[in-house]
Amino acid sequence: MNSMQRTTLSLALTAALTGCTRDVPAPSAATASTQSLVAKPAAAALPPANPDRNAYFGDLHLHTGYSTDAFLLMTRTTPNDSYRFAKGEEVEYYGQKVKRKAPLDFLAVTDHAEYLGVVRMATDASGPLKDTRWGKWLASGTPEGSAAAYKELLSASGRSAAIPEFENPELQKQAWDEYAAMADQHYQPGKFTTFVAFEWTSAPGNQNMHRNVIFKGKGPDRPFSSKESNDPEKLWDYLDRQRAAGLTLVAIPHNGNASNGLMFNTETTLAGAPVSRAYWQRKIFNEPLTEIAQVKGQSETHPLLSPNDEFAQFELFEYLIGVPIKAKFMTGSYVRQAYGTGQELNEKFGVNPFKLGLVGGTDFHSGVSSTEEFNYPGSHGNQDGNRVEAIKATSSIGGEPPAVASAAALTGLWAEENTREAIFSAIQRKETYGTSGVRIKLRFFGGWDFDAAMLKQPDWVKQAYQRGVPMGGDLPVRAQAKAPTFIVHAIKDPDSGNLDRIQIVKVSTKNGKSTEKVFDAVWSDDRKVDAKTGKLPAVGNTVDITQASYTNTIGATELMGTWTDKDFDGGAQTTYYARALEIPTPRWSTRWAVEAKLPLNPKVSPSLQERAWTSPIWYAPPKK
Repeated sequence: MNSMQRTTLSLALTAALTGCTRDVPAPSAATASTQSLVAKPAAAALPPANPDRNAYFGDLHLHTGYSTDAFLLMTRTTPNDSYRFAKGEEVEYYGQKVKRKAPLDFLAVTDHAEYLGVVRMATDASGPLKDTRWGKWLASGTPEGSAAAYKELLSASGRSAAIPEFENPELQKQAWDEYAAMADQHYQPGKFTTFVAFEWTSAPGNQNMHRNVIFKGKGPDRPFSSKESNDPEKLWDYLDRQRAAGLTLVAIPHNGNASNGLMFNTETTLAGAPVSRAYWQRKIFNEPLTEIAQVKGQSETHPLLSPNDEFAQFELFEYLIGVPIKAKFMTGSYVRQAYGTGQELNEKFGVNPFKLGLVGGTDFHSGVSSTEEFNYPGSHGNQDGNRVEAIKATSSIGGEPPAVASAAALTGLWAEENTREAIFSAIQRKETYGTSGVRIKLRFFGGWDFDAAMLKQPDWVKQAYQRGVPMGGDLPVRAQAKAPTFIVHAIKDPDSGNLDRIQIVKVSTKNGKSTEKVFDAVWSDDRKVDAKTGKLPAVGNTVDITQASYTNTIGATELMGTWTDKDFDGGAQTTYYARALEIPTPRWSTRWAVEAKLPLNPKVSPSLQERAWTSPIWYAPPKK
């Protein structure tokens, strides 16, 4: 068992021993059966592919009761439940009926590879683990039984010892095969896309180094666990073996904010060896994207790193995972800083290992991708069992109180159709973006010959693809490059706040030094940039925190425009990405507090400005 599981379970143990859990019946059969899988739908004709591409939204990071930590948090959802919930069906989570208002287009369930699915078998009254101590503890469904199981897991982890009951290769293989089959069963080309996936959960010293591994089509014979190695290079070896077997896949890191500076470390490898060009090439080949936001906060930037960014104070999670220790973050933890660092490494090694596209995910341990702020049921099993305590708590054994958890994030992307092939191709070319859980449709194009008149043409999207590059692309090299122009276009989420503005974030590197700047590109209402400060006035705030309500009387339903980099330096490497902001709306914790007639938790903001971050467009000077 790895340190991520130990620390998450220690939170659960505290909750169990203090009475914050309630009995949740165990499944009648803990292992999936062929009867529990949905029938494979008959093949239907696909809608015609759109060459200008459609926006699709999904979650590439979700845990069910097949994750050991989630199961011991009393989460009993299965991947079947997760896929059904994502498609808009009602499911049961922790004793309540839950349903998304807006279904998702795609989903990857990424349960922890460590003992994936096996711990559930201990509650099967006719299963192979029923007579073990685990079977007796977990079948009871009581806090006392769970506490005994937690203590044993923590003890084994502290000794770096395996748990013999769960080391049976046949049981591990059975659980994996059932798990992967559910992804295939729920795949409906043209309507709903699923991916076989898992999470490799490395967290040495509680420092987050996790990666989600997503397969395009056929899944592997087995996942790769941090029990086999917590070194990313060993994970890359596994990925190489899967490619050699004919599989297509990608690994996506998450939570650099909780990595203690390891996620974008440039000093040595995790094993302590010097970094090299070959190491950096291997890293970006295997990990071309990163997760910008999820339940444990955002990893874009921190106010101390970006003091001139007035929107940097957003959904911060500042502790190591599961322990009351603040994470070090001044280097190696946040993506915006990594964009500059990667360009500095490119000057030295000739390769940019942090040329990363962006995605979003939930990392919920509930099995339900419930990213709608107004519809948040909780995310971590028995930690959500007592809403009053969740709102009142100002700390926890892990440092951050439950209210700090975010309603999480989604991945948006642009693809010709909703199929595994098209969705995965969008991931590979990085035409992806992360949102804070909302479904903002956001486009970002860059080119040398764009002009505002293009946007008046009905085929402007087609022209933008032909004359420039979309998010995730590289501006073509020109010997005499003039300033590039960018097109931004955003359409609001129908179920959320109007749009405030779209910004361009620019990270530029020259002679080993990186700088960043945020520009307001287009905005709503009749605001003017202050001539003295250069700042755009705030959009306003209609949130009534006493009612957890707001009105869409400010902002815009759609924003579109062009922005030209007037400070362009053709000799500097540059990363550009767009950030779209909504007007303020009530946070989920405010809604819970109002429903329970409680004071607001002082550890979190009562409102937030939901947002979306595009994958960048990159510029590199001509080689001399």
